[in-house]
Amino acid sequence: MILSEMSSLPQGKVHGIIKALTELEEKIESLNTKVADMKKNLNQKANSEIDSLMAKTRDMATKEAEVIINDAREKANAESQKILQEAEGKLAELKSKIDSNFDDAVTFVVSTVLKP
Repeated sequence: MILSEMSSLPQGKVHGIIKALTELEEKIESLNTKVADMKKNLNQKANSEIDSLMAKTRDMATKEAEVIINDAREKANAESQKILQEAEGKLAELKSKIDSNFDDAVTFVVSTVLKP
């Protein structure tokens, strides 16, 4: 039916319609190319943003890890100081006991050695 209608149209109109359809097809191809370029650019921007966010996330995680490590280090240092103070106290107590019993020990050893 359309072909029969087109055959009844003057050749100039048919040529004009074909030209218009050709131009429309070219515009569609141009739009398809532009859409493909836009998709490519959008993918590049998305990948760039992903990389940026990953870097920021790594930085945040690193800073948080440093805070946790520093807290643990401070707690460990405090605990080691506490242990050191307890050890020094026990050492002083042991030295005091040795000093207080030294004379008795010397007397005991001398009396044991000098016994016939």
